[in-house]
Amino acid sequence: MSKTVVIDPVTRIEGHAKISIFLDDAGEVDDARFHVVEFRGFEKFCEGRPMAEMAGITARICGICPVSHLLASAKTGDKILSVKIPPAADKLRRMMNLAQITQSHALSFFHLSSPDFLLGWDSDPATRNVFGLIAADAELARKGIRLRQFGQQIIEILGARKIHAAWAVPGGVRSPLSEEGRTWIRDRLPESRSTIEMALNLFKGMLDNLTTEVQAFGNFPSLYMGLVGKNGEWEHYDGHLRFVDSEGNIVADGLSEDNYQDFIGEAVETWSYLKFPYYKPLGYPDGMYRVGPLARLNVCHNIGTPAADKELQEFRDRAGGKAANSSFFYHYARLVEIMAAIDKIEQLVEDPDVVSSRVRADAGVNNLEAVGVSEAPRGTLFHHYQVDENGLIQKVNLIIATGQNNLAMNKTVAQIAKHYIHGNEIPEGMLNRVEAGIRAFDPCLSCSTHAVGQMPLHIELIAANGTVVNEVYRQ
Repeated sequence: MSKTVVIDPVTRIEGHAKISIFLDDAGEVDDARFHVVEFRGFEKFCEGRPMAEMAGITARICGICPVSHLLASAKTGDKILSVKIPPAADKLRRMMNLAQITQSHALSFFHLSSPDFLLGWDSDPATRNVFGLIAADAELARKGIRLRQFGQQIIEILGARKIHAAWAVPGGVRSPLSEEGRTWIRDRLPESRSTIEMALNLFKGMLDNLTTEVQAFGNFPSLYMGLVGKNGEWEHYDGHLRFVDSEGNIVADGLSEDNYQDFIGEAVETWSYLKFPYYKPLGYPDGMYRVGPLARLNVCHNIGTPAADKELQEFRDRAGGKAANSSFFYHYARLVEIMAAIDKIEQLVEDPDVVSSRVRADAGVNNLEAVGVSEAPRGTLFHHYQVDENGLIQKVNLIIATGQNNLAMNKTVAQIAKHYIHGNEIPEGMLNRVEAGIRAFDPCLSCSTHAVGQMPLHIELIAANGTVVNEVYRQ
């Protein structure tokens, strides 16, 4: 008799979801589904709002990465105004995005994922979290908190708030970097660099003991998409879109976000509120692709700074080729990207433009439709707006990174479940590994933060006739 294992909710991610694992008559995993069970309708309730407010409004989509929506929205607004923003504004937006990548990746690695690596997959779930990490290695936890603080403080220095800073606007930004802020960043750079070097060495030292996870946690061929610069370098804010395959071969290049509907389709399934974007030329679901730090390192030729390029080459060597195909390497990619972000912040903070007062171009509505794109920590983010002659929003479409990883997340869950789950009895550590496959993508589901505390876990074994044959509750 076939049965279903339900993991509800999934823990240590931003949002609420559940996982259903379908067993066949022999007790082996037949399939798995990652359900996103929340719905907010942000696209719909933006209709009728002035375009100029969209950057501030859409930043509220996410309490973890509001900067990502702030910048993507402002870039869309630039196009509706049909302006070229001042060089100072471009560089300041870049600095804020680099700070956002730093703080978000630090949160993912140190707070959400490292308890699995450092405390053990089978350790007590009551302590397998950031508080358990503090108890086990207070200095490591402190360094992780300080690294995240570095990114958050830069955001506050620029935008006056750590969260939901209404600073980037259509046409540029509201204010430049102050000399006091510049000095603070300079002073904190050495400590932040030391911490990311430590974290990289720590994680690379653990990889030899994580070979099973590398092979089982979403290790399969797929396409990858991300922004690259004009020479194929790592990009996080501008540039053009590129797709590569699982061997690192370029599938499509020089793509513009303006034409995203030509190469990205959005499928829906009845069992999840999260859409399933796919690469149109291959159709659904064969056009599965991944975005985010893993994809960005796979699509670029180089990063452009000596320290980060050295780490990128080692990353590729450890992955066994030009492209890394294991979703477990998302953790590694985040650390390499923090190194890249720190390198580039160090360059920008010395640029005289970042303290220039010329930070905004003014204009009226000149286009009635525009698409903006930027790289959020979790991957490529699209904002597509249609407005009327008065600049009032008529239609909005948002394609977020987590959605673009949806097909790959489902395949990752199925692969992990098939490797670890055999029969009806499933130990806690096995359930944690299934959840950890989702945490590798660092999905942002509810687009909001959570209070301190542990989310409960409800697991059901359900027979084909709907009868619950076993239940486990984790409080």
